[in-house]
Amino acid sequence: MAETTLVIAGRHYPVRCRDGEEAHLAHLASLIERKARLAQQNTPGLTEVRTLLFAALFLADELNDLKREAIGRQQQLALGDEDESAAQTIESLAARLEKLSDRLAAAADDA
Repeated sequence: MAETTLVIAGRHYPVRCRDGEEAHLAHLASLIERKARLAQQNTPGLTEVRTLLFAALFLADELNDLKREAIGRQQQLALGDEDESAAQTIESLAARLEKLSDRLAAAADDA
């Protein structure tokens, strides 16, 4: 098990992790650190706990927005699939109508 130290809002946090995950944790900590700095800049005098609370809220808000965007894209893709299916059905019906029209024309010619 590896150990690394994360710096968030000016405070050092020793953390244990699986070997090789240190860089990933450092990256995550940098995301939290940016949000913590943003909270401190927008509201000077925040306690450490409130700074981390606001950082977590900022990150949760971004995550929520991304989830809504992903759901919207999935719905658009699903509608695209429905459109494709409808187009195939219409093409199939058009082909059947052409065959029927050809048969009726041939029958009229024979009569």
